[in-house]
Amino acid sequence: MDSSSPISVQKALKSQESAPQSSPKPQSLKKSFVTSLMEATTLRTPSFKEDSYFTSHLKPSEKKALQELKDKLQAASSSSCCSMWGIPLLGGDEKADVILLKFLRARDFKVSDSLHMLEKCLSWRKEFGADTILEGDFSGFKELEGVVAYMNGYDRDGHPVCYNAYGVFKDKEMYERIFGDEEKLKKFLRWRVQVLERGIEQLHFKPGGINSIIQVTDLKDMPKRELRVASNQILSLFQDNYPEMVARKIFINVPWYFSVLYSMFSPFLTQRTKSKFVIAKEGNVAETLYKFIRPEDIPVQYGGLSRPTDLQNGPPKPASEFTVKGGETVNIQIEGIEGGATITWDIVVGGWDLEYSAEFVPNGEGSYTIAVEKPRKIAANEEAIHNSFTSKEAGKMVLSVDNTASRKRKVAAYRYIVRKSATISA
Repeated sequence: MDSSSPISVQKALKSQESAPQSSPKPQSLKKSFVTSLMEATTLRTPSFKEDSYFTSHLKPSEKKALQELKDKLQAASSSSCCSMWGIPLLGGDEKADVILLKFLRARDFKVSDSLHMLEKCLSWRKEFGADTILEGDFSGFKELEGVVAYMNGYDRDGHPVCYNAYGVFKDKEMYERIFGDEEKLKKFLRWRVQVLERGIEQLHFKPGGINSIIQVTDLKDMPKRELRVASNQILSLFQDNYPEMVARKIFINVPWYFSVLYSMFSPFLTQRTKSKFVIAKEGNVAETLYKFIRPEDIPVQYGGLSRPTDLQNGPPKPASEFTVKGGETVNIQIEGIEGGATITWDIVVGGWDLEYSAEFVPNGEGSYTIAVEKPRKIAANEEAIHNSFTSKEAGKMVLSVDNTASRKRKVAAYRYIVRKSATISA
């Protein structure tokens, strides 16, 4: 049985219940010798303020444009049942207004242009079968699930997060199998739309609700030239038919030349577009993602605690976050573990490259400390550690991360549960 409510260390010592304990804040035992350290570089853009969909917040000209779009759509529609994502566009309710405002904003509230875009989108959705694509069988793309494009958790504000990584296509055999001809490309695009529609299915489409998703794109090993046709088609398809559906675009593992290209093209991008961009260089992935997404919702390959199998067990158990400064050792003490109890824990440090160990310290005098995991260097590219230990006597678990050999500050997270023994002593 799991528990999501915080339990202090002192309370855990007195607890007689079998419910697992949530994670307290770690104790920093050794202070950093260097207090102001150089943080990993992130190319930051002006922060994006998400649009309001309350009609009361619209400018008079925007309200007028919304009403004109409704009138033109009504006049142009052969029937009153045109809809998107199960929402009738002529129903006159706030959900319809949210969708119409997305098309208006995509065309700077130019009503004729917005109507043209909307009509083309309705036509495309009917021809493409977008409304029923969630029911489609794409078993042929099973190897891409959870690798190339997938929905995984939410950001700190509740937006569904879509991850994209095309590095696997540097393998020529994989590339030919997926993009070898026009028919294969069409099937891939349909699968990719299905992934996006899964995310949109989670949106509220109402004022004050969650009305857009977060896109995280991993540029590591991405074969730019080979994927040019596919990426252009994906980009065009999404821009034309999913306006204002992305609240923020986070690019990670960005190569050095991307920043140069961004600087060149930045003057030609609108402030609105640039405000959605967050660009993180390789080595700064976890620290960047932690700013927007909680660690339990970040995939393990990006410095988080989320594994594909976690989704089968309901919402993820919340994690406690902490930082490890350069030249610092942080010890996490989990107390109140009774004899026969089993403690299971996850711990991760973004960009590891430090020493980690775990030991059990019994309460009894004369008892010896048990090295559960001997001190070892964890490489920068290693994923979160998952382990468990069953104690024979009461005591505490100490997880230690030693960053004294580095001058770089690192983000980190951990969580644990403690289950008492089912055996009842006489």
